[in-house]
Amino acid sequence: MAQASTRPHIDPPTDLAHRFRAARALTESLLAPLSEADVTIQSMDDASPAKWHAAHTTWFWETFLLRDHIPAYRLHDERWPFVFNSYYEAEGERIARGKRGLITRPTLAEVLDWRAHVNAAMEPLLDDPRVADLVALGIAHEEQHIELLLTDIKHGLFQNPLGPAMWEAGNRVAPAQQDGWISHPGGIARVGHQAAGFAFDNEGPVHRVLLEPFALSRRLVTNGEWDQFIAEGGYTDHRLWLSDAWAWVQRRTIAAPLYWRDGEQFTHAGWQQRDPDAPVCHISYYEADAFATWAGARLPGEFEWEAAARGQDMPGFDAEAGNQLDTAAPPLPVGTGELFGDVWQFTRSAYLPYPRFRPVEGAVGEYNGKFMAGQWVLKGASCATVRGHSRPSYRNFFYPQQRWQFTGLRLAKDI
Repeated sequence: MAQASTRPHIDPPTDLAHRFRAARALTESLLAPLSEADVTIQSMDDASPAKWHAAHTTWFWETFLLRDHIPAYRLHDERWPFVFNSYYEAEGERIARGKRGLITRPTLAEVLDWRAHVNAAMEPLLDDPRVADLVALGIAHEEQHIELLLTDIKHGLFQNPLGPAMWEAGNRVAPAQQDGWISHPGGIARVGHQAAGFAFDNEGPVHRVLLEPFALSRRLVTNGEWDQFIAEGGYTDHRLWLSDAWAWVQRRTIAAPLYWRDGEQFTHAGWQQRDPDAPVCHISYYEADAFATWAGARLPGEFEWEAAARGQDMPGFDAEAGNQLDTAAPPLPVGTGELFGDVWQFTRSAYLPYPRFRPVEGAVGEYNGKFMAGQWVLKGASCATVRGHSRPSYRNFFYPQQRWQFTGLRLAKDI
């Protein structure tokens, strides 16, 4: 996920202070149901322990805000940057990603003490307009790790044959999604982040693209439709699959979305009956593309999706409720009928720089540009995305075989 911004328009300092506190509190509320063992496990290299997410986001504030902008500040523990740095080469050596689950200490209690220490030290900077852009970046960074914490702990708990639950199941039932297509006449479109407020650097610069006439499905592909795809031999018909995708299916014996078994799916509430009307999720780009071929449609281009979504931004920050997830139920796609908020939607667009793209200077500019190879753009947001975090220009990105995130699809077609 992206981690840098060049936008000159930033949120008011008072709003940033509220969002900072809300994001920090939300991270900790998600840790509350977990045991010390739960927060330490790392189920695969793509995932990180929940405790590591809590610590890494704290390292971010300490490294890029407190260390450089509070002259008297001293690191809480000088040994910890090596353990909790992620990809920032400019910040020196770090532990190998696949070994994060071996870090049993510091304990979660020690990490939470560190978080409290950093939160208090950050207070003078939250209303300082000179660092407001970095504060906005740090909030967006923490919000991304909130979603990663949820997806990573879900994958970790899934490894347990007992099917442990992180919380009780909610009572939400998927409503019937609206059928039909959103038609677009095509033409010259301006794409990229064009509104006031924060955006990551990979969302710009704004530029023009030519779109041919197209249509975007009003609804997401559902579990029931995916069951039909399986029943009609979707995973065994090589004609539906890209060459690399078919090799992946054969090598990994893929036969269903991640977290599926007969009539059930694994959730944060353990194994639950699968709702046929809910959007399918935890699929790869390879699977999404094969399904679209089977359905006689295709995946949308990222600029098509953005053009259709313009003006339909995800519900924003609520000053009363705080910067929260949808608290009506645990993260689970239910079919909202909107373009945002259920699953990240695959596009057929490679994750590449826009014309005139330049990463920001310094360590915070490292993350985006150097990952613009071999990945695919996803649009929208998921049920695990912090509300107000996404927007039409937002570019999420993953490798084509990855599917532990809340990823799904919305079909497109030419008209």
